[in-house]
Amino acid sequence: MTNTVRLTTAQALVRFLANQFSERDGQEQRLIPGTWGIFGHGNVAGLGQALLQAAVTGEADLPYYLARNEQGMVHASVAYAKMRDRLATFACTASTGPGSTNMITGAALATTNRLPVLLLPSDMFATRAADPVLQQLEDTRGGDVTVNDAFRAVSKYFDRVSRPEQLIPAALAAMRVLTDPVETGAVTLALPQDVQAEAHDWPVDFFRRRVWHVGRPVPEPPAVERAARLLRGARTPLIVAGGGAVYSGAETELRAFAEATGIPVADTHAGKGAVPWDHPCAVGGIGSTGAYAANELAREADVVLGIGTRYSDFTTASHTVFGNPDVTFVNLNVARLDAVKHSAEPLVADARLGLEALAGPLADWEVDPRYRARTRELIARTREIEDACFTVGHGPLPAQTEILGALNDVLDDRAVVINAAGSLPGDLQQLWRARDPKAYHVEYAYSCMGYEVAAGVGAKMADPSREVVVLVGDGSYLMMAQEIVTMVSEGLKVIVVLVQNHGFASIGALSESLGSQRFGTKYRYRDDSSGLLDGDVLPVDLAANASSLGADVLHATSVGEFRAAMEKAKASSHTTVVHVETDLYGPNPPGHGWWDVPVSEVSALESTRTARAAYAAHKLNQRQYL
Repeated sequence: MTNTVRLTTAQALVRFLANQFSERDGQEQRLIPGTWGIFGHGNVAGLGQALLQAAVTGEADLPYYLARNEQGMVHASVAYAKMRDRLATFACTASTGPGSTNMITGAALATTNRLPVLLLPSDMFATRAADPVLQQLEDTRGGDVTVNDAFRAVSKYFDRVSRPEQLIPAALAAMRVLTDPVETGAVTLALPQDVQAEAHDWPVDFFRRRVWHVGRPVPEPPAVERAARLLRGARTPLIVAGGGAVYSGAETELRAFAEATGIPVADTHAGKGAVPWDHPCAVGGIGSTGAYAANELAREADVVLGIGTRYSDFTTASHTVFGNPDVTFVNLNVARLDAVKHSAEPLVADARLGLEALAGPLADWEVDPRYRARTRELIARTREIEDACFTVGHGPLPAQTEILGALNDVLDDRAVVINAAGSLPGDLQQLWRARDPKAYHVEYAYSCMGYEVAAGVGAKMADPSREVVVLVGDGSYLMMAQEIVTMVSEGLKVIVVLVQNHGFASIGALSESLGSQRFGTKYRYRDDSSGLLDGDVLPVDLAANASSLGADVLHATSVGEFRAAMEKAKASSHTTVVHVETDLYGPNPPGHGWWDVPVSEVSALESTRTARAAYAAHKLNQRQYL
């Protein structure tokens, strides 16, 4: 007879999760080291009771962490997973209704970024004994539809556990997807609140220690030969390093490959730091907000070797940055979806093993010395552009680029800088000088406003030895600042650099370039005469807000004061917010790429008509890579 133990579904899930491990290259770690949660009537007596029981009795090691917003706890989990190269993440439990649907944005972010997170939204009664319960959606199309069905579109795996015994296959499937580097993303197990509390006789083997091995797919020799043949025939090749180069731990192999062949390396947001910024082959960020050197080389490139990149529109500058009419692509990627993009020669494999395999047939080949010299010249010009941004001497308020220059100077190579949205990602892609693959933490697949503060929690938990700096504008700060409270309550020392410019700098500048005159992008009173939000600046004190949430607050009104404040924040053991005002209107780094944002084809506004003409001119350079 099979040994069994009688537990509730929630108790069984907690015990199961506590015994899951991941392994790669012989290194094991907890796959689910803890659970984030906010309790309501949908989970307080289910998962809430199970987590309490585990903590009190010691029957399962699954620590509980209290978040202040359900979306925030998903962001924290995703940031943790990013820092841990997708080998560990958290579970997140929320109550029924709005508590659960608050997690949907976080789920979309996780899946878009291909980062694992386990979501446990509470669901309506499986028995339907009390329909309609509080917060239940009644759908005339079917009785089994709940708000949690919205997770299906943004989850890589979704299941609803309507009977206790369904947890066994559902939980095992969830772990499979979480640990699959191709399929990973948000995994959602919807848990009806009555089923959470229902008891069942569980096979003891369900709770045994399980190690999920994260493999490294090996490249096929014929695919390596085809890729190497294309590269050997290149005169102006370029590497585009994406997140896969970092998650696979291929930094050493990438640098060695670039040094041996002389192929310059551009990077995406997710790939920045895979090659140090001052490496002779490093040419900076590529695409819509890319660096001068990277984009100039991209326009000339005859063969592009993409490593672990999904080629977002920002990476390709909306299909305009690769300007050579005969350009071809070789894509080294663990996912075939990305490996075949742009009609590429696919090399489906782990990035580290793929680079090692390519190094063999290219051992006696390198680019022409004149191309190496061309790369050096472009890098030198790029450094001049960057330095000018850092020392622009703007006034009376400093330019945001000056603040980034100071931040570059005061932080060490291991400090983690976190950002996601606004004008900062564009400035950072050009200007941030990362020498460590974990030092640049910019979420730009979903570019979710509000990610930053919560991500600071997850990043610090993932590696407490690093200084973690959240770089956030006032727009994103106002979206979700609550997790500062979590930093304080958990004793996590994080520095939050709050860049206050009283509006949406990025979308405002975009609006202006598109002929929409920065409409609706400034934090202002409504003007009585025009009826627009163009009046005086609002008397909003975000520094006081941060202080009320428990953070220490330092103020800076100049670059010099900012440097001094950062030194104090670094020396502190408490969460510290450094508040600095910058000019809403820039200046920002010069643009070297384009982004396709359609402009109204007809308009009564001259500004829009002018922008439409410019848009039409840019569209002429757009192409499909066939």
